Amino acid sequence: MIDIRKLHKSYHTEALSLHVLKGIDLSIEAGEYVSIMGASGSGKSTLLNILGILDTYDSGDYHLNGALIRNLSERQAAQYRNEMIGFVFQSFNLINFKNALENVALPLYYKKVSRKKRNIIAMEHLDRMGLKEWAHHLPNEMSGGQKQRVAIARAMISNPKVILADEPTGALDSKTTEEVMEVLTSLNNEGITTIIVTHERSVADATRRIIHLKDGMIEYETRKENGIHETIPSLNYSSL
Repeated sequence: MIDIRKLHKSYHTEALSLHVLKGIDLSIEAGEYVSIMGASGSGKSTLLNILGILDTYDSGDYHLNGALIRNLSERQAAQYRNEMIGFVFQSFNLINFKNALENVALPLYYKKVSRKKRNIIAMEHLDRMGLKEWAHHLPNEMSGGQKQRVAIARAMISNPKVILADEPTGALDSKTTEEVMEVLTSLNNEGITTIIVTHERSVADATRRIIHLKDGMIEYETRKENGIHETIPSLNYSSL
């Protein structure tokens, strides 16, 4: 599903050049449940933005579902995002003046689906998230957990093959974090490739594979076998 090789990314200003990703190699199969951890500045959000085609890379290769993602026009990038990827963010990214139903239906508006049809589909997704009764409430009338479930419903309405979640529980308490992770785990159990950037160990432990980034490289990863995560060192990092 996702294959990146020798991926490099730098940011340049007049004052300095910052090399954020330093030759990352990573493969994620369809249906995997993966988290990405690392200290601030390790490159995890940059990596997620590249995977989500929200940012470009300098060198290397990135293949998504067999297609090379490189030098895309904004229209091409938007098409891949709309067809392949659902996004979930820490800050929910809901439109404050639109109710839950309208927020969830928004991706279908951009696909030129009729209002009646997109509202029917959006209501089905809200119902699945246990939020049917909240369909006509604005975001400021909902709790953090409810807003995140609205955001997940919005991410799912286009039937993506990949869910990318950037600190999806960062603004939530521990109980609500468990509830949101149950939703994401349920979606992954249905076969949707799910990738979560997190700094919370409890969130990472819910996934089956944890990628640990340090200084723009994969330091090591852990894979869950029989309920226990086993460490696999990165040859690239250990060879430095």
